[in-house]
Amino acid sequence: METEIKQSVSDRPLRILLVGNNPPELSRMRDMLQQIPGYRVISEIAFDVRSAWQRLMRFAPHFILIDDNIGRKELAEAVQRLSSGRRTRNVPLAVLKNSNYSESVATSAALDYLLKQNLSAPALYVALKNALKLRQARKYLEQAYARRKKQLLRFNG
Repeated sequence: METEIKQSVSDRPLRILLVGNNPPELSRMRDMLQQIPGYRVISEIAFDVRSAWQRLMRFAPHFILIDDNIGRKELAEAVQRLSSGRRTRNVPLAVLKNSNYSESVATSAALDYLLKQNLSAPALYVALKNALKLRQARKYLEQAYARRKKQLLRFNG
């Protein structure tokens, strides 16, 4: 007798912003995102930093994927602006890399690096899940710190 395991699709969709300048590759990433189990994924594509900001005016992503093919200068600008922007500084950010041998411009601001060569829907799912858990942990720590800071100030006061 075989048992069938069905994963329920989350009520709330997972919103992902893809930033890059290679339409076929971004399309492949978008298809891969649609294969993530347990989530309904809504994705937006931006081809440069300017269009990324335009998308952010109406789209609040849970996760941002940036292709390193956009160029070193553009990648550095995108990561810097997205990781420090008021609306996006708490959004997990990953860089899609062509090679593990090249040094990336986006060192500390990017949460994760994903190699495109062997990227699959399950690997992407794990990266997204870990990034979202880390984001929740950061929010909890910020809130806990704010509460404890007030208590300490009253105690020392």
